[in-house]
Amino acid sequence: MRAVLERRQPDLRVLLDQVNKPHNLSAILRTCDAVGVLQAHAVWPHGTPAVHRHSSAGVGKWVNLVAHPDVRSAVRALRGEGLRVYAAHPGQRAIDYRQVDYTLPCAVLMGAELWGVSEEGVRLADELIAIPMLGLGVSVNVSVATAVILYEAQRQRLAQGMYNSPRLDAQTRRRMLFEWLQPRIARQCRERGQSYPEIDEAGHLMKPPASGQ
Repeated sequence: MRAVLERRQPDLRVLLDQVNKPHNLSAILRTCDAVGVLQAHAVWPHGTPAVHRHSSAGVGKWVNLVAHPDVRSAVRALRGEGLRVYAAHPGQRAIDYRQVDYTLPCAVLMGAELWGVSEEGVRLADELIAIPMLGLGVSVNVSVATAVILYEAQRQRLAQGMYNSPRLDAQTRRRMLFEWLQPRIARQCRERGQSYPEIDEAGHLMKPPASGQ
Protein backbone atom coordinates (compact mmCIF):
# COMPACT_ATOMS: atom_id res chain seq x y z
CA MET A 1 0.00 0.00 0.00
CA ARG A 2 2.91 2.36 0.66
CA ALA A 3 4.28 1.61 -2.80
CA VAL A 4 0.87 2.29 -4.37
CA LEU A 5 0.57 5.64 -2.59
CA GLU A 6 4.06 6.61 -3.76
CA ARG A 7 2.91 6.15 -7.37
CA ARG A 8 -0.41 7.97 -7.10
CA GLN A 9 -0.79 10.94 -9.48
CA PRO A 10 -2.72 13.72 -7.70
CA ASP A 11 -2.78 15.92 -10.83
CA LEU A 12 -4.30 13.32 -13.15
CA ARG A 13 -8.09 13.10 -12.76
CA VAL A 14 -11.19 11.76 -14.47
CA LEU A 15 -14.43 13.73 -14.64
CA LEU A 16 -17.55 11.72 -15.51
CA ASP A 17 -20.46 13.71 -16.93
CA GLN A 18 -23.51 11.74 -15.72
CA VAL A 19 -22.07 8.31 -16.49
CA ASN A 20 -25.12 6.65 -14.99
CA LYS A 21 -24.53 2.90 -15.38
CA PRO A 22 -22.99 1.44 -12.20
CA HIS A 23 -20.96 -1.21 -14.07
CA ASN A 24 -19.36 1.47 -16.28
CA LEU A 25 -18.55 3.68 -13.31
CA SER A 26 -17.06 0.74 -11.44
CA ALA A 27 -14.94 -0.32 -14.42
CA ILE A 28 -13.64 3.24 -14.81
CA LEU A 29 -12.66 3.39 -11.14
CA ARG A 30 -10.77 0.13 -11.50
CA THR A 31 -8.81 1.62 -14.40
CA CYS A 32 -8.16 4.76 -12.35
CA ASP A 33 -6.64 2.62 -9.62
CA ALA A 34 -4.57 0.67 -12.15
CA VAL A 35 -2.95 3.75 -13.70
CA GLY A 36 -2.44 5.59 -10.42
CA VAL A 37 -5.27 8.14 -10.46
CA LEU A 38 -5.81 9.40 -6.93
CA GLN A 39 -9.20 11.05 -7.37
CA ALA A 40 -12.14 10.80 -9.76
CA HIS A 41 -15.02 13.25 -10.11
CA ALA A 42 -18.61 12.63 -11.16
CA VAL A 43 -21.39 15.01 -12.19
CA TRP A 44 -24.30 13.45 -10.41
CA PRO A 45 -27.30 15.71 -9.67
CA HIS A 46 -29.24 13.05 -7.76
CA GLY A 47 -27.01 12.18 -4.80
CA THR A 48 -24.09 9.74 -4.59
CA PRO A 49 -22.97 7.93 -7.77
CA ALA A 50 -23.80 4.22 -7.76
CA VAL A 51 -20.85 1.83 -7.98
CA HIS A 52 -21.56 -1.79 -8.93
CA ARG A 53 -20.68 -3.82 -5.84
CA HIS A 54 -19.68 -6.96 -7.78
CA SER A 55 -17.47 -5.43 -10.47
CA SER A 56 -15.71 -2.78 -8.38
CA ALA A 57 -13.66 -5.37 -6.45
CA GLY A 58 -13.53 -2.97 -3.52
CA VAL A 59 -11.71 -0.37 -5.61
CA GLY A 60 -13.81 2.41 -4.10
CA LYS A 61 -11.54 2.15 -1.07
CA TRP A 62 -8.52 3.21 -3.10
CA VAL A 63 -9.87 5.90 -5.47
CA ASN A 64 -11.60 8.88 -3.96
CA LEU A 65 -14.82 9.74 -5.83
CA VAL A 66 -16.05 13.33 -5.55
CA ALA A 67 -19.62 14.16 -6.65
CA HIS A 68 -20.61 17.51 -8.22
CA PRO A 69 -24.13 18.82 -8.92
CA ASP A 70 -23.33 20.02 -12.46
CA VAL A 71 -20.50 20.08 -14.97
CA ARG A 72 -19.88 23.81 -14.58
CA SER A 73 -19.09 23.55 -10.87
CA ALA A 74 -17.00 20.43 -11.49
CA VAL A 75 -14.85 22.13 -14.14
CA ARG A 76 -14.55 25.23 -11.97
CA ALA A 77 -13.28 23.11 -9.07
CA LEU A 78 -10.71 21.34 -11.25
CA ARG A 79 -9.53 24.59 -12.83
CA GLY A 80 -9.22 26.02 -9.33
CA GLU A 81 -6.59 23.35 -8.69
CA GLY A 82 -4.75 24.27 -11.87
CA LEU A 83 -5.94 21.37 -14.04
CA ARG A 84 -6.69 21.51 -17.76
CA VAL A 85 -9.81 19.66 -18.95
CA TYR A 86 -9.66 17.36 -21.99
CA ALA A 87 -13.15 16.33 -23.13
CA ALA A 88 -13.54 13.10 -25.11
CA HIS A 89 -15.92 14.28 -27.83
CA PRO A 90 -15.71 13.49 -31.57
CA GLY A 91 -16.10 16.29 -34.06
CA GLN A 92 -14.19 18.69 -36.27
CA ARG A 93 -12.54 20.42 -33.32
CA ALA A 94 -11.34 17.16 -31.76
CA ILE A 95 -7.73 16.04 -32.09
CA ASP A 96 -6.26 12.56 -31.68
CA TYR A 97 -6.22 11.71 -27.97
CA ARG A 98 -2.48 10.93 -28.20
CA GLN A 99 -1.65 14.48 -29.27
CA VAL A 100 -2.36 16.21 -25.96
CA ASP A 101 0.09 16.44 -23.06
CA TYR A 102 -1.06 14.36 -20.10
CA THR A 103 2.06 15.18 -18.10
CA LEU A 104 0.45 18.55 -17.42
CA PRO A 105 -2.05 18.71 -14.54
CA CYS A 106 -5.23 17.57 -16.30
CA ALA A 107 -8.59 15.89 -16.08
CA VAL A 108 -10.20 13.69 -18.74
CA LEU A 109 -13.89 14.51 -19.18
CA MET A 110 -16.02 11.55 -20.28
CA GLY A 111 -19.74 11.44 -21.03
CA ALA A 112 -22.44 8.80 -20.78
CA GLU A 113 -22.67 6.26 -23.61
CA LEU A 114 -25.93 7.40 -25.18
CA TRP A 115 -25.39 11.16 -25.29
CA GLY A 116 -21.71 11.73 -24.52
CA VAL A 117 -20.30 14.84 -22.89
CA SER A 118 -22.96 17.51 -22.38
CA GLU A 119 -22.97 20.63 -24.55
CA GLU A 120 -21.85 22.69 -21.59
CA GLY A 121 -19.01 20.28 -20.89
CA VAL A 122 -17.85 20.54 -24.50
CA ARG A 123 -17.99 24.31 -24.34
CA LEU A 124 -16.04 24.50 -21.08
CA ALA A 125 -13.27 22.05 -22.08
CA ASP A 126 -9.77 23.30 -22.85
CA GLU A 127 -9.35 20.70 -25.60
CA LEU A 128 -11.53 18.15 -27.38
CA ILE A 129 -9.98 14.74 -27.98
CA ALA A 130 -11.15 11.66 -29.88
CA ILE A 131 -10.14 8.02 -30.31
CA PRO A 132 -9.72 7.16 -34.03
CA MET A 133 -12.33 4.64 -35.18
CA LEU A 134 -11.42 2.50 -38.22
CA GLY A 135 -14.37 0.09 -38.11
CA LEU A 136 -18.10 0.37 -38.64
CA GLY A 137 -18.80 1.54 -35.13
CA VAL A 138 -18.63 5.23 -34.27
CA SER A 139 -17.60 4.79 -30.64
CA VAL A 140 -16.57 2.30 -27.97
CA ASN A 141 -17.95 1.70 -24.50
CA VAL A 142 -17.25 4.63 -22.15
CA SER A 143 -15.25 2.48 -19.75
CA VAL A 144 -13.13 1.17 -22.65
CA ALA A 145 -12.60 4.70 -24.00
CA THR A 146 -11.56 5.93 -20.56
CA ALA A 147 -9.08 3.08 -20.23
CA VAL A 148 -7.57 3.79 -23.65
CA ILE A 149 -7.03 7.46 -22.77
CA LEU A 150 -5.76 6.85 -19.24
CA TYR A 151 -3.20 4.32 -20.40
CA GLU A 152 -1.89 6.88 -22.88
CA ALA A 153 -1.63 9.31 -19.95
CA GLN A 154 0.22 6.65 -17.96
CA ARG A 155 2.59 5.98 -20.89
CA GLN A 156 3.48 9.65 -21.16
CA ARG A 157 3.99 10.02 -17.42
CA LEU A 158 6.11 6.87 -17.18
CA ALA A 159 8.34 8.23 -19.94
CA GLN A 160 8.80 11.42 -17.90
CA GLY A 161 9.62 9.49 -14.71
CA MET A 162 6.54 10.78 -12.92
CA TYR A 163 5.97 7.45 -11.16
CA ASN A 164 9.55 7.20 -9.88
CA SER A 165 9.14 9.31 -6.75
CA PRO A 166 6.17 10.24 -4.55
CA ARG A 167 3.91 12.98 -5.88
CA LEU A 168 2.02 13.22 -2.58
CA ASP A 169 3.63 14.87 0.44
CA ALA A 170 4.65 12.65 3.36
CA GLN A 171 1.85 13.86 5.66
CA THR A 172 -0.84 13.06 3.08
CA ARG A 173 0.66 9.62 2.45
CA ARG A 174 0.69 8.86 6.19
CA ARG A 175 -2.93 9.98 6.54
CA MET A 176 -4.12 7.96 3.56
CA LEU A 177 -2.15 4.88 4.59
CA PHE A 178 -3.82 4.93 8.00
CA GLU A 179 -7.27 5.33 6.41
CA TRP A 180 -6.58 2.39 4.07
CA LEU A 181 -5.20 0.11 6.79
CA GLN A 182 -7.43 1.11 9.70
CA PRO A 183 -10.69 2.39 8.15
CA ARG A 184 -12.86 1.75 11.22
CA ILE A 185 -10.54 3.56 13.64
CA ALA A 186 -9.97 6.35 11.11
CA ARG A 187 -13.73 6.90 10.84
CA GLN A 188 -14.08 7.00 14.63
CA CYS A 189 -11.22 9.46 14.98
CA ARG A 190 -12.77 11.77 12.39
CA GLU A 191 -16.16 11.62 14.11
CA ARG A 192 -14.54 12.59 17.43
CA GLY A 193 -12.13 15.16 16.02
CA GLN A 194 -9.13 13.14 17.19
CA SER A 195 -5.74 12.65 15.55
CA TYR A 196 -4.91 9.29 14.04
CA PRO A 197 -2.71 7.01 16.21
CA GLU A 198 0.74 6.11 14.90
CA ILE A 199 1.24 2.83 13.01
CA ASP A 200 4.38 0.74 12.61
CA GLU A 201 5.99 -0.50 9.38
CA ALA A 202 3.57 -3.44 9.27
CA GLY A 203 0.56 -1.12 9.58
CA HIS A 204 -0.25 -2.10 13.17
CA LEU A 205 -1.15 0.42 15.86
CA MET A 206 1.93 1.37 17.87
CA LYS A 207 -0.23 2.00 20.94
CA PRO A 208 -3.86 1.27 21.75
CA PRO A 209 -6.31 3.94 20.57
CA ALA A 210 -7.83 6.29 23.13
CA SER A 211 -10.65 4.98 25.29
CA GLY A 212 -13.86 4.28 23.40
CA GLN A 213 -12.10 3.56 20.06
